[in-house]
Amino acid sequence: MQIPSIRKVNAAGASVCAALLAYAYYVQFGLQIEPCLLCIFQRVFMILTGLAFMLAAVHGPRRVGGMVYTGLLTLTTAGGAAIAGRHIWIQSLPADQVPACGPGLDYMLEVFSFSETLEMVFTGSGECAEVNWTFLGLSMPVWVLAAFIGLGVVAVLNNLRRPAAAA
Repeated sequence: MQIPSIRKVNAAGASVCAALLAYAYYVQFGLQIEPCLLCIFQRVFMILTGLAFMLAAVHGPRRVGGMVYTGLLTLTTAGGAAIAGRHIWIQSLPADQVPACGPGLDYMLEVFSFSETLEMVFTGSGECAEVNWTFLGLSMPVWVLAAFIGLGVVAVLNNLRRPAAAA
């Protein structure tokens, strides 16, 4: 059995990101479950990961380019995994330790500086502690964390391997 080309694996990574984002939007608009701020930032990192996979697929890099895409994909998947991990931690807090619900992102961006807004977002809020959706007993941030880890492993293993010789 032949291993798919580096380009095909990168294209598959981009497709997985697109499918995960499509499902997130289905949950939001089809199931009427509004995303919290941490969910939105996880989506941003999933978009960045998908774009990096897509660029790598279109570019079809050789050795040095593969290392560059590996670094870029490692940053985006690690960032997304860190946010998902923070979200899981907030969801695991006892009710009396959950941060208070905060204002919406639009309001925060209007009133506070960008750095203050980021600090408040990553602190989390009460709505981030709610578990509105589960599959096999695991909340969405757990599945998103697993996806980021899986995508990161695929990115590293795929983009650091030697390209097949042109036939």
